[in-house]
Amino acid sequence: MFSRLSSFLVTGGAGFIGSHLAEALLRPGNRVVILDNFNAFYEPSIKETNAEGIRRTAEREGGELILLKGDIRNSEDLLRAVDAMGPLESSAVVHLAAMAGVRPSIENPLLYSDVNITGTLRLLEVCRERGISRIAFASSSSVYGNNEKVPFSEKDPVDRPISPYAVTKKAGELLCHNYHHLYDMSVACLRFFTVYGPRQRPDLAIHKFARLIEAGSELPFFGDGTTRRDYTYVTDTLDGVLGALRWLDAAEEPVYDIFNLGESRTVELSELVRLLGKAMGQEPRLNRMPMQPGDVLCTYADIDKARRILGYNPGIDIENGIPRFVEWFRENSPAHCKS
Repeated sequence: MFSRLSSFLVTGGAGFIGSHLAEALLRPGNRVVILDNFNAFYEPSIKETNAEGIRRTAEREGGELILLKGDIRNSEDLLRAVDAMGPLESSAVVHLAAMAGVRPSIENPLLYSDVNITGTLRLLEVCRERGISRIAFASSSSVYGNNEKVPFSEKDPVDRPISPYAVTKKAGELLCHNYHHLYDMSVACLRFFTVYGPRQRPDLAIHKFARLIEAGSELPFFGDGTTRRDYTYVTDTLDGVLGALRWLDAAEEPVYDIFNLGESRTVELSELVRLLGKAMGQEPRLNRMPMQPGDVLCTYADIDKARRILGYNPGIDIENGIPRFVEWFRENSPAHCKS
């Protein structure tokens, strides 16, 4: 898969995207270090279950797994994790750990700034001190705000964020560029577009809607249903992250760039709910509510750059992705597990 890289630190590696990535990296001869704080943003047992799955993958694939509990705001925790990777020339960091979510960031902007900005800065500083020079940083489509031009291009200005979360992700990109410029680090900033699929966080819309439909409860339906999102199946996002690592692996000189990782298609909220109801065989009940502060009207990724440079080629559209998610949901929901 890589010519030089064989040792990886995945911050937030017990989470939704991180657990999929850790499993993909666990191959014979590879070492994967996970640093995760297992916080209570959602039920910690979900991450514990993910971690058990990663351990089983490590045993099956023959890769070496080191799972550490720690906080990216704690330099000692970061040093422990970075030092566990081993030789510098074969090491890379994938920085996924963050406080996630637009709406919660409006309620607690100080926490989001502390974790997402200060935590990212501490990680970059520890990497500089230890000589780690390859980093993939998880950014977000939220940095585009209510961009009127679609699809969103990496060249578009992103200086009008509409949530604290978006601010923290743009700040992370700027910090990464600064460390590239000053300290010759190679960095890929990856703007994720509404990732969904197996292990999706329970607070995200598709997972939350599935639980409510299953229970026969009303769905919180914000706006008139015409807001649009670029929904990206997790395995497609994963392919983009691996492509970014290959790009970093191949670089002979320090590089820095930003890449959109989306499906490059928009789906209206009303259509998403229809597809979810169809896959679950139930008619969704809606509780219509006004638009929420911080919510963008549309996300839509221009992925030409990622296609050209990373070999990114998403292949699972929403019509196929939703039934796959529902299959996983029903296999793992308590009600179905008991039946």
